[in-house]
Amino acid sequence: MMNDFNSEDVREVEALVQGIRRITTKNWTVMEVCGGQTHAILKNGIDQLLPPTIRIVHGPGCPVCVTSMEVLDRAMEIASREDVVLCTYGDMLRVPGTKSDLARVRSQGGKIRVIHSPLDACKVASEELRLGTGRQVVLFAIGFETTAPATAMAVRAATMQSLPNFSVLVSHVLVPPAVEAILSDPEHGIDGILAAGHVCAITGYEAYEGIAERYRTPIAVTGFSPVDILRGMLAVVTELESSKGSDSCNTRVINAYSQVVERNGNTVARKALEDVFESCDQVWRGMGTLPQSGLKLRSKYKAFDATERFVSDAGSIDYPALATIQNPCRAAEVLKGKIRPTQCEAFGKHCTPAYPLGAPMVSNEGACAAYYHHQTRHDPDVLEG
Repeated sequence: MMNDFNSEDVREVEALVQGIRRITTKNWTVMEVCGGQTHAILKNGIDQLLPPTIRIVHGPGCPVCVTSMEVLDRAMEIASREDVVLCTYGDMLRVPGTKSDLARVRSQGGKIRVIHSPLDACKVASEELRLGTGRQVVLFAIGFETTAPATAMAVRAATMQSLPNFSVLVSHVLVPPAVEAILSDPEHGIDGILAAGHVCAITGYEAYEGIAERYRTPIAVTGFSPVDILRGMLAVVTELESSKGSDSCNTRVINAYSQVVERNGNTVARKALEDVFESCDQVWRGMGTLPQSGLKLRSKYKAFDATERFVSDAGSIDYPALATIQNPCRAAEVLKGKIRPTQCEAFGKHCTPAYPLGAPMVSNEGACAAYYHHQTRHDPDVLEG
């Protein structure tokens, strides 16, 4: 499983695994909250290297997967307009809303452009303006704190370029409030958290310190390679084992990704976020409305708010329908770490990457897609097709 890595990495992985095995004496459940880490864990068989007493579950670490049906329906409504070009990431095209998805809207003539950067949407708006098409360009901006600074830069660029035909449908979400919502459930069953290093590289990890203290749960900031993930796992297990038999846990945040992450994050990126956005309540798919877990444009940038520019007329939109099937999808439980994807009755049968029922099977970072591509032949819970 480690053939893609050099001998030095393999030796460090072996040492870390041995260290974890040596200190582990109890059953522990650790949640990682990053789709990239989910795929790295399964692709490299990290879960197979750990002692059987350590169980890894997967949290809401995929921004595509947690984008609400309401905002997807709003994006489809806007994209159905003849005078609009909707710009978004490729992963969003097949995420199901309440009745359809953006791919089907595009197949019926909706002008939807796949972009790689929010600044690409500014280029599209500038070109549409130059050609005099009269079209509005809407950036459907999704993602965690990692992609939000680029959206902020796009809004600033549109301001500097005076692009009257540019607006943003914002669906950025913040990770710490989701982690807190999970840990606030009395039946969460989670002993430790692996926090996503790329998010903390932007925002820092101060927000996690209060969460770790309030819920007596150690949190390790980790990267994405097997070595990074195992360093984070060793840090969490060390904290848990050192507190066994006591009523309290050593509830500190451990920075196991110090080569990239600082406690205060990236000052320039944080200033851009604070200039363009303010926090707001946000609906998360499968988790409901979480207080102060999203971002919205500040009033000085309200002119670029697509929800203000386009009056909702959802009742009159005839979306191309998704296939009608009684949906047994348990994506909400997967996103909360309640079950593994392979424990869903639809996994690998009714729900596959080609025909997804839930968002975690659509996105490249979704836990269900990760299990389908990497883990089906290893996990004993996989349903036989």
